Amino acid sequence: MKRSTILAAIGGILVGALAVSLFHKAPGRAAVPVNPADWSKLNVILQEVDKNYVDSIDHAKVSDAAVEAALAKLDPHSIYLKPETLKESEEDLAGNFDGIGIQFNVPNDTAIVLEVIPGGPSEKIGLQPGDRILKVDDKVIAGVKFPQDSMVRRMKGPAGTKVLITVGRDGAVIPFEITRGKIPTHSIDAYFMVDDTTGYVRLSKFSRTTYKEFSAATMDLLHKGMERIIVDLRDNSGGFFDQSLMLSDLFLPKGACIVYMEGLHREREEYKADGKGYLKDTRLVVLIDDGSASSSEIFAGAMQDNDRGILVGRRSFGKGLVQEPLYFSDGSAVRLTVARFYTPSGRCIQKPYDSGYNYEVYERYATGEMTDADSMKVDKSVEYHTVGGRVVYGGGGIIPDVFVPMDTTKASRFYVNCNKKATAMRFASWYFDNHKKELSAIDDYQRLLGYLDRAGLESAFLEFAKSRDGLVPDPKLWAGEKVYMMTQVKGLVGRYSKLGDKAYYHIFLQTDETFKKAMSL
Repeated sequence: MKRSTILAAIGGILVGALAVSLFHKAPGRAAVPVNPADWSKLNVILQEVDKNYVDSIDHAKVSDAAVEAALAKLDPHSIYLKPETLKESEEDLAGNFDGIGIQFNVPNDTAIVLEVIPGGPSEKIGLQPGDRILKVDDKVIAGVKFPQDSMVRRMKGPAGTKVLITVGRDGAVIPFEITRGKIPTHSIDAYFMVDDTTGYVRLSKFSRTTYKEFSAATMDLLHKGMERIIVDLRDNSGGFFDQSLMLSDLFLPKGACIVYMEGLHREREEYKADGKGYLKDTRLVVLIDDGSASSSEIFAGAMQDNDRGILVGRRSFGKGLVQEPLYFSDGSAVRLTVARFYTPSGRCIQKPYDSGYNYEVYERYATGEMTDADSMKVDKSVEYHTVGGRVVYGGGGIIPDVFVPMDTTKASRFYVNCNKKATAMRFASWYFDNHKKELSAIDDYQRLLGYLDRAGLESAFLEFAKSRDGLVPDPKLWAGEKVYMMTQVKGLVGRYSKLGDKAYYHIFLQTDETFKKAMSL
């Protein structure tokens, strides 16, 4: 062995010995008594850090990290929200926010205005659907891969403040100075009559305004002859508990249980209908899937257990935890789980939360649950009964009365590649630029369908996909897949009419197997 190597080894041993020696010679003291049943250990550690840590401490940063780590050991939904996250979360459910009042999309690295909210600041100043947003104040956001969430933050701001939005329109560059205001948000994406007696309502979340919106929508549909309603709760992740209660109350007789909650430190609390709802005699079908959670599951479970409506689709997500907020003076908050929700028959809505909780929905694909009812995770060890005596099962989430498998026939290579490149969305924007006058004038659904059928969209879209993205469908497969692809194209083009999202969702129902099953019942 070389002399230098030997000396290095001896040096390392001496340094290690010195470190151990110093540690053992440090002033000692008796072990600090702690009680595993309380927070004494955590308090001692934080006090020691405060008194003895080698460097200065960012107390806020350490406190946030400690809270997040502690809550992570409880359940997946007890969380700590920093001030900015809390603000965004509450704005999303509040029913309004401060901003300029537009809905936009970014199909090709440029934000394109899809809708100008009626009565909002942007409509008053003259923004129009189809406008390209080039700059926000002095910041260029078009063609520079500017993040979409950053665009939103720059356009939002306190009511009364001003922002300069520069847009491109028909070759001209136009600056608009907009005074921000209160912008209403909507929890109903669309509602309309699908035939002479059937109304359809797509509900995206349970916000502060959901009951008010739903009441207005259903009253309008009743006046148009609705005798049956399809409530679409697919991908509705929930929201305010009281809104779910009020919606359930519209459909149930007096005294019917809607839901109850119970926890270690919370006695059982049951919620019942008052029987004053004006939809008690309206036939009901509810659409659910793996994206339906929380308040959606409360509504669906109440309808199923009271034999009030038929549930169609796939097993819901399985989030049935009651959370209470604890607010702090710095603008942050904790949402702490305090109880669980149970359907009227006694089924716990919450699915088990183990190490794979966040990926459980992906496991449904792997196990075949999305395409095969027999693969659905159902706990048949305990039977529950609806008010009419039907057997229903638990196991997490709400299991539909009628299972509809996921439609995998549309997932061709061409279809998937078009979605990856947002080809259909970009085509719709291009088409609108070239047919703005006639498309913007359409405000009737049947008239829109006639226009789209005569527009030659199929050949135009295929040419666009080939020339812009190099995508060409397999001629042998196109006959089978074009119904899905062209329905998407028509929906996106129709969105630029005055009907907006109503056209988009109405057209999409043409290839929606879950909706078709609901209509057949």
